[in-house]
Amino acid sequence: MFQLEEKIWFWLLLIIPVIVVLFLVLQIWKRHVQKKFANDHLLKRLSPNRSIFKSVLKLIVLCLAFTCLTIAMVNPKIGTKLETIKRQGVDIVFAVDVSKSMLAEDIAPNRLEKSKQLVTQIINNLASDRIGIIAYAGKAFPQLPITTDYASAKMFLQSMNTDMLSSQGTAIDEAIQLAKTYYDDEEQTNRVLIIISDGEDHSNIASSIAEEASEEGIKIFTIGVGETKGAPIPIKRNGIVLNYKKDNQGETVITKLNEDTLIDIAKEANGQYINGNNTAEVVETIRDILNNMDKKEFEAKEFAEYKDQFQWFLGLGIFFLLIDIFLLERKTAWLNRLNLFNENL
Repeated sequence: MFQLEEKIWFWLLLIIPVIVVLFLVLQIWKRHVQKKFANDHLLKRLSPNRSIFKSVLKLIVLCLAFTCLTIAMVNPKIGTKLETIKRQGVDIVFAVDVSKSMLAEDIAPNRLEKSKQLVTQIINNLASDRIGIIAYAGKAFPQLPITTDYASAKMFLQSMNTDMLSSQGTAIDEAIQLAKTYYDDEEQTNRVLIIISDGEDHSNIASSIAEEASEEGIKIFTIGVGETKGAPIPIKRNGIVLNYKKDNQGETVITKLNEDTLIDIAKEANGQYINGNNTAEVVETIRDILNNMDKKEFEAKEFAEYKDQFQWFLGLGIFFLLIDIFLLERKTAWLNRLNLFNENL
C-alpha cells in the first residue's frame, strides 16, 4: 500500500513539457541561423564535434533527474505494518450503469462521468463503511468486491467506461442479483445498494427483483442522472463528435432519464429515489440516510505504519545529475574512445 504525502509537488512536472518545447524551439532557431551563416558541408568542417544526439541525451537525462527529484519531494510512502482494527459501518454496494446511453451529454460532462463524480464524492464522505462496485449494461460485472480500501475503489471507478462490457442494454435486475452475492456478513442488518443510472431498463423485471432483495435485508437507493427531456448519444473519435446514434429507421436516438423506473425500484426495496443533478444534495442525502442506520462492528486490516521512500528517488535524481555533469559536459578520454556522439568522424 502506497501513500503520497505531498501531492501538490506533482505540479512541478508541468515544467518538463515546457523545457522540451523550449529545447525544440532553440534547435529550430539554431538551425535557421546556421543555414544563414554557411551550408551543411562547411558547418561540418568548421564544427566537427557538433552533435544533436548529445543535446537530446542531455535533455533526457535532465528531465529524468527533475522527475526523480519531484517525486522525492512528493515523498511516497509504503505500508510496513498491518494492524487489525475494529470499525462500525454499513455494507454499501454501488451499481454503476455503463451502457452507451450514459454517454449522453444532457448533464455535464456526460451521464457516466457525472455518475463517477457522484460515487467518488459519496466515498469521500464515508468513514468506516465497507464498499463494493458493480458495473452493468446488458450484463452485470463485478468491479470491486466488498472492501474498506477506498483508494482502490476510486481507482477502479475511474477506469470504468462504456466499452468495458460488450453486451449493451440496461439490465438493472442483473445488477441487483449480482449485488446480493456481495454481502458476505450474515449478521449485517443494514445492507445498502446504490444504483446510479438513467433508468432505461430493458428487462422490465427490476422491480420484482428489487422486492426479492428487500426480503434479504437489502435497501436500494436509486440515483437518476440525465434529463427527462432526453439527449442524443454522441459517437466520438479523439474527443470529436462524428455523429449521433441512429435507430433502424435512420432516426437519431434520444435517450431520456426514466425516473419512474428508478422510483419503483427504490420503493420496492424500502429505499429512496434521488435526482443526481446536484452533487452536493446527493452526498448530503446519502450521508443523512447512512447516519440514521444501525452500524455493525467488524474487523478490518489496515496499514498502521508507513516508511518514507523519498531517499530512493533523491538518490536516483542525483545520479542523473552526476551523469550530466561528468559524462555529458566534460570530455573524458574513455568517452572519446567510445565515440558515442560521432565526434571523431
